[in-house]
Amino acid sequence: MADQVLEGSQPVDLAKHPSGIVPTLQNIVSTVNLDCKLDLKAIALQARNAEYNPKRFAAVIMRIREPKTTALIFASGKMVCTGAKSEQQSKLAARKYARIIQKLGFPAKFKDFKIQNIVGSCDVKFPIRLEGLAYSHGAFSSVSSCSVTGQNGTIVFPSLGCNLSVQYEPELFPGLIYRMKQPKIVLLIFVSGKIVLTGAKVRDETYTAFENIYPVLTEFRKSQQYGLEFIEGNEKERYIYIRLKENLQHVTV
Repeated sequence: MADQVLEGSQPVDLAKHPSGIVPTLQNIVSTVNLDCKLDLKAIALQARNAEYNPKRFAAVIMRIREPKTTALIFASGKMVCTGAKSEQQSKLAARKYARIIQKLGFPAKFKDFKIQNIVGSCDVKFPIRLEGLAYSHGAFSSVSSCSVTGQNGTIVFPSLGCNLSVQYEPELFPGLIYRMKQPKIVLLIFVSGKIVLTGAKVRDETYTAFENIYPVLTEFRKSQQYGLEFIEGNEKERYIYIRLKENLQHVTV
């Protein structure tokens, strides 16, 4: 039997999640074809849980409380369902929306249901050196490495081959954007250790992407330093490292 640890009150299968961390699914986006033309104005007038403003958006926005979701319903019969926390909830919600449309007198069907995007998140519980993650391998470029050139120079990740691209512009966005090619997932990595994963079609892609990135995150774990530090070889300067919130502030005295 595979080793297990407890994350909160839930057991974690270490064979499947070696890091001991399981990303939490936050949003499932799915689509379905109702296979009939719809009168959006009539739907908005008859349904109490719907709104329609064609000048702003060409779809009816409908909401239900259980599962707590939002649907975008288009005149073509196509529907997008967002907000569910699992694949099963997403499908259940989509069926409920289809049933509402049927009760309004439209010959709605339920065809081609598909999960389009899964958004997950987790917390590795330690701060991350995003600058180091973005730049530290720049001097070790090799044929097997993956390099990305941007305004701040070339970012090189030899250990992961050509399976990713990285963008870190803290002036524009506080997180590091990490595009993994296999599985095809986009990760938003924040200095606090919070991670957002998006782009998966099945939940295992989210889990695999996190397990792939976790060793890299531990490599760039920000060390916690407190008190007075003396720089070797320089007696005139002393450096105090003060932990301010989640960042280390560098002060010369």
